[in-house]
Amino acid sequence: MSSAEEIEDLIGKVSLGDRRAFDQLYNLTNAKLFGVCLRVLNNRASAEDVLQETYMKVWRYAERYARGGTSPMTWLITIARNTAIDKLRAHRDSEDIDGMSETLAGAGPTPEQVAVATGEAGRITDCMKELEEPRDKAVRGAYLEGLSYAELAEKLNVPLNTIRTWLRRSLISLRECMER
Repeated sequence: MSSAEEIEDLIGKVSLGDRRAFDQLYNLTNAKLFGVCLRVLNNRASAEDVLQETYMKVWRYAERYARGGTSPMTWLITIARNTAIDKLRAHRDSEDIDGMSETLAGAGPTPEQVAVATGEAGRITDCMKELEEPRDKAVRGAYLEGLSYAELAEKLNVPLNTIRTWLRRSLISLRECMER
């Protein structure tokens, strides 16, 4: 994976409409972002669609990235995760009476992309194991199942503000673990 500075520079160039920088950014980050989308959606075709939507958002909103704020990968992953959760929620809302979901066949990622995504997924899984019992359920519910804070508070029988605190602290712990 490339350095944070390199990815920040590419995002800066993308904000100015640089198509080559966008291509480089895509090539450096698409495997990881695809893994995030796939983890949330559990459907390759939907994950591919969301990945495309993610990069369209990156192209449109690159100027909103605050250099020196969050890491560039965190910013990109947040866009991918939120787009995937939006897709998941929209799918839940529009699901058939029969409960059948629409699936499309896709070409899928290359073996190299699968290997990179699998490695990252293993690291994330190891870091998730470091979280305490109810907090790991909150993180999985919010970021993998697409549950709202209110749904999580009800499911885990804790106040809404407790869920917010757990998620914020858990994400900080996960970030620190992933950076080791």
